[in-house]
Amino acid sequence: MQMLDKIKMQRKESDERPPELPISWVEISNSISRQYQFQPDGKLSVKMVDDSRPAAQRVMESFLNKFFPSGYPYSVNEGYMRYTQFRALQHFTSAALSVLSTQSLLFAAGLRPTPAQATAVSWILRDGMQHVGKLICSNLGARMDSEPKPDVLYDFGTGLEVMSPLCPHLFLEVAGLGNFAKGMAVVAARATRLPIYSSFAKEGNLSDLFAKGEAISTLFNVLGLGTGIHLASTICSSMQGKLVVAPLLSVIHVYSVCEEMRAAPVNTLNPQRTAMIVADFVKTGKISSPADLRYREDLLFPGRLIEDAGKVKVGRSLHEVVRPSKLQQFKEAFPEEKFLLNHGSRWTDMILEHNATGEDALRGWLVAAYASDMERLVPEPSANILQEAYDKMNSTFSPFLAELQAKGWHTDRFLDGTGNRFAF
Repeated sequence: MQMLDKIKMQRKESDERPPELPISWVEISNSISRQYQFQPDGKLSVKMVDDSRPAAQRVMESFLNKFFPSGYPYSVNEGYMRYTQFRALQHFTSAALSVLSTQSLLFAAGLRPTPAQATAVSWILRDGMQHVGKLICSNLGARMDSEPKPDVLYDFGTGLEVMSPLCPHLFLEVAGLGNFAKGMAVVAARATRLPIYSSFAKEGNLSDLFAKGEAISTLFNVLGLGTGIHLASTICSSMQGKLVVAPLLSVIHVYSVCEEMRAAPVNTLNPQRTAMIVADFVKTGKISSPADLRYREDLLFPGRLIEDAGKVKVGRSLHEVVRPSKLQQFKEAFPEEKFLLNHGSRWTDMILEHNATGEDALRGWLVAAYASDMERLVPEPSANILQEAYDKMNSTFSPFLAELQAKGWHTDRFLDGTGNRFAF
């Protein structure tokens, strides 16, 4: 009985103990007081107690949280802000142009639409032609990986639509061609977003970058539609107004696309970037980073030959470069390599094996560049100049590759677009 009484007394004392209060504390940072508290189930809750920041600062930080990736600016690579600014301007002008062009199309068809009707129909036409553009552009994916630079197809299509009232008897032809071009441009732009966003991702935050980038695009699309409706109701209600405003918006749109593409530090190897890297290394001994090269890339003529890089052409068909009688000779020149080089007087052709990587392309490019450099320095170069250049490449390639990767370049792939490769 005494034992039972002791157990009952212990239970009674435990029941009379006051409940444990949750652990809480207050932290003050940047004029914001937050209360942190551990709940009985172990979860941490956060509650804002006081915010003495100015209203403008609160609005700005709220905007950054909604439209910029977490941890900005430390979570993205340099150049993201400039890219975002011009991307917003691009979407703003394209949305305004879409309202004006659709209104022009309906005028050409004999209708007199209100700005709101033009806005609604613009969405229908764009979405419909997008399916056609996907079918046509599906085989251009490799080229867009190699050169993720959207072109001026959108402005070409918009220009046709704006001009359509001048030739109403050709309405179907002009409307079809204009919307087809715009559909292809939309698909091309969407296909190139991933490699561009990947170049800005710094902490494995690609999904966050993509979500916030699309949020900014949507915001400025809506603002552009509103501006387009206003222009269609006022300045651009006549054909003369459209012929003044539409070209101006198109110029701003193309300029924005060029600037946003230049701001993107794409870190994959394609023919143009590889040639520029090799040229800088042969000429100065230094290796450029993706950020160093972005403003030097040629957006209009990416296939131009660079003299300091050996004037290399990559991707031509094997039968166009090598005669069948000399094929064995070319194979034996560099038997351990995954490339063939044909050093000519005007340029050097390089053909890659089907499984060649970015490192293989770099090795071949360096051989061509060294051979070209030797020809300029020596009045009468030897017959085996390629072999001498190959030996020089082997002596410098290891430190060259290590520094290249340290600069942030991805050397596991070489994006030669639709270029030809060989397999024996």
